[in-house]
Amino acid sequence: MKLKLKIFIGFILMMMMSCSEKQEKKALTAKDILGNSEYTAISYGGYRAVTRDVQPTIEELKEDMKLLNAMGIKLLRTYNVHLDQASNLLKAISELKQEDSTFEMYVMLGAWIDCKNAFTELVPDHNLESERNPKEIATAVKLANQYPDIVKVLAVGNEAMVRWATSYFVQPSVILKYVNQLQDLKQKGELPKDLWITCSDDYVSWGGGDSSYHTTDLEALVKAVDYVSMHTYPMHNSYYNPQFWVVPENEQALSDEEKIEKALIRAVDFAKKQFNNVSSYVKSIDSTKTIHIGESGWTTFANHHYGDDGSRAADEYKAGTYYNLMREWTNKENISLFYFEAFDEQWKDAANPQGSENHFGLINLKGEAKYAIWNLIDKGIFEDLTRDGNPITKSFNGDKDALKKFVLVPPTEMLKVE
Repeated sequence: MKLKLKIFIGFILMMMMSCSEKQEKKALTAKDILGNSEYTAISYGGYRAVTRDVQPTIEELKEDMKLLNAMGIKLLRTYNVHLDQASNLLKAISELKQEDSTFEMYVMLGAWIDCKNAFTELVPDHNLESERNPKEIATAVKLANQYPDIVKVLAVGNEAMVRWATSYFVQPSVILKYVNQLQDLKQKGELPKDLWITCSDDYVSWGGGDSSYHTTDLEALVKAVDYVSMHTYPMHNSYYNPQFWVVPENEQALSDEEKIEKALIRAVDFAKKQFNNVSSYVKSIDSTKTIHIGESGWTTFANHHYGDDGSRAADEYKAGTYYNLMREWTNKENISLFYFEAFDEQWKDAANPQGSENHFGLINLKGEAKYAIWNLIDKGIFEDLTRDGNPITKSFNGDKDALKKFVLVPPTEMLKVE
C-alpha cells in the first residue's frame, strides 16, 4: 500500500513539474528571448506577388512558419500592422500552437510611422507626421493585447528617423511621443507589463554616426525605449561608403577567393564598428540599455549599385559567408540579429525584377534554399515541407563551382557614387 502511495505521489509530482515547465514557456518575455541564442531571430515578409495588394493567406503563412521553425527560427520581425499580413501572421502562429503544443514562435511587431505627405505627389513635410500614424499605433496595441503570448516587442517606426529616407522620415519627437504613449499604456495595465517597446532604425539615427543626430529628443528616446533596435548594412556601404570594401594594395597579390574572404571579414568588422558606436552613445545616456540588431542582410543579386558595374557585392556566396559570420559574432555576444530576410519578396522593387531589394531572402521564390543555408538541406530539416507546392532544394542544384561562376572580386579602387 505504501509503495502504491509513493508511486501515486511521484506521478503527481511529475505532472506538476510538467505543468510548471509548460507555464514557464508560456511566460517567456522579451527580456528572456532577446540576446538568447536559442531564440534565433529573422525579418519576415510572406509576400509572393509583385504587389502587396495580394496578401499572403493564412495557409501560406503557416507554411512559412513551419519552414522557419524547422530552421530553428523562433523570433520574427514584421511591420505595417495595417496590412492583413500582420494580423493573419499572428492568427497563423496561434493556430499552429493550438495544433501542436510544442510549436514556439514570437513576434516583434512594427508600427509604420511616416511624415505628412509621405509617398504622395505632394512634398513630404518632415516636421509634421502623417494623419494615419495614430491608427497604426492603435492597431499595434490591439494586436499586442489580442496575442500577448506571441507579441513580445512593439517597434515604433522602421527607419523612420534617418534622413536618407527622404520619402517619409520624421523627427525623433514623433517616435518619442508614441513610445511614451505605449509605455504609459503598460503602466496603466492597458498593455502587457512585460511587453518591450523600441524603435527599429538605422545606426546613425541611434547616435552611432553623424553627431547632428545627437539631440535632446534622441536622448529622451534612448531613455524611454526598453532596448535599442539598430540597423547595419555593410552591403549598402560597399557602394556608398566603400573604403572598407575595396581590395587594398597589400592584398592585391592574393587569390580571388582570399580577396573575397578578407573583404567580408572587413564587412563584418564594419557592422561591429557601427554597433559599438551606437553602444557607446546609448550607454553614455543610459548604461543599462541593451542594443540588438533589428536588420542586417546581404542581397544575392543586383543589377545596379551592387552588381557587376557597381561594388560587385551581390551574389549568394558573399551573402552566405556574411550570414554565417554575423550569426557567429552575434550569438557569441548575446546580440539578437533579425537577419534580413527569410524569403525573397518581389514587390519591393516591382519595376526592376533584378533590383537588389528583391533578393535578400535566404529562400527564393522557387523554394530554393540559397547558399547560406545549404547545410540545412544536408541535415534534412525541410523533409516533407514545401513552399507554394515546391519542395525546398538547394540553389544551383548544390553545385558550389556553378555558384562561384557568378562571384566577382571586389574592386581595387573607389567607385564613383551617383
